[in-house]
Amino acid sequence: MVSSLLGIPGAIGETTPVHYGNPLGEQRKLAEGQAVVDLGDYQVITLSGPDRLIWLNSISSQDFLGLPPGRTVESLILDPNGHVENRFLAVDDGTTLWLLVEPGAAEALVAWLTRMRFRMQVDIDQVSEHWNVVAATGENPPASATSTTESSPVVWNDPWPNIQPGAVGYGPEPHPGAHLRLTYWLHPRQELTPESYPEWAGSAALDALLVRAARPTLHGEVDEKLLPHEVDWIRTAIHLDKGCYRGQETVAKVHNLGHPPRRVVLLHLDGSGGELPAAGSDVSLGEKTVGHITRAVRHFEWGPIALALVKRPTDTEAELHVAGPDGPIVATQEVLVPQDAGATRREAIRQIRSGG
Repeated sequence: MVSSLLGIPGAIGETTPVHYGNPLGEQRKLAEGQAVVDLGDYQVITLSGPDRLIWLNSISSQDFLGLPPGRTVESLILDPNGHVENRFLAVDDGTTLWLLVEPGAAEALVAWLTRMRFRMQVDIDQVSEHWNVVAATGENPPASATSTTESSPVVWNDPWPNIQPGAVGYGPEPHPGAHLRLTYWLHPRQELTPESYPEWAGSAALDALLVRAARPTLHGEVDEKLLPHEVDWIRTAIHLDKGCYRGQETVAKVHNLGHPPRRVVLLHLDGSGGELPAAGSDVSLGEKTVGHITRAVRHFEWGPIALALVKRPTDTEAELHVAGPDGPIVATQEVLVPQDAGATRREAIRQIRSGG
């Protein structure tokens, strides 16, 4: 489904606008709550039926028991070894649970949920063809969007980076994402036009804000071996005190007894060069490769920055080098997940709280 907004002069993109000709200006407007982003490639799944909450609680990382209508939670689907397979935001309206899924991920999620349904009274539907996801920043969407937000069946308020009930945050406080408040809602797909909102920002603007906020995403940081601890997903998407679910043993073991093998880091890149490094580009310390770039953006205030996954023991004070299209790029680190994340950090926090 190709967005009608690609008809706006200056719009660049294949299915939805990446930008409208002024990427940095669009970032600023989005950050200030003055623009709306078309996320028509995001997907929406509904779960209805009396068993929807207790069933999803048993197979995912979040606690859905007693979830009140209107409250947004984030959850992960893990493999048996605790690696991330899928993620979604969820909000219940009292009769239906609405899942917001990243582009291209709904088909696999629906297939897996269907296999896991067994005899539970749950109906699973993908409704993306009817609804177009849009997003804005701020405690409330732009004033011009209010009527559409109120007419949306649900609104997702991204919990990142606030530490949720039953969760623990590894990252610094204040968190670099503390300034970002993201709201997603639904617009009837066939009714979305360039005139629906007075100001638009492309998806690149949203991605830049997400990188600065260290917000992990399925298509950004997740690879075949990603553990939630490595990107601090423990703070929003994992309930550490709930019952069993697939992958829980690894989650508990790493958090209580060990350390994640890698850690996400925010890199501030030398801006004197030209192009940004591509996702997957090597990150090196001296002659040794210690990790790779997951996403790199040019932020309207911070300049070129990137998220990278590096080996846990990598010196947090060291200057790193990123493989760029025109040669190595010097990068300094902003620590997001400390080297002692896991057992040692938990014990340290316990001692601080007990006054030890």
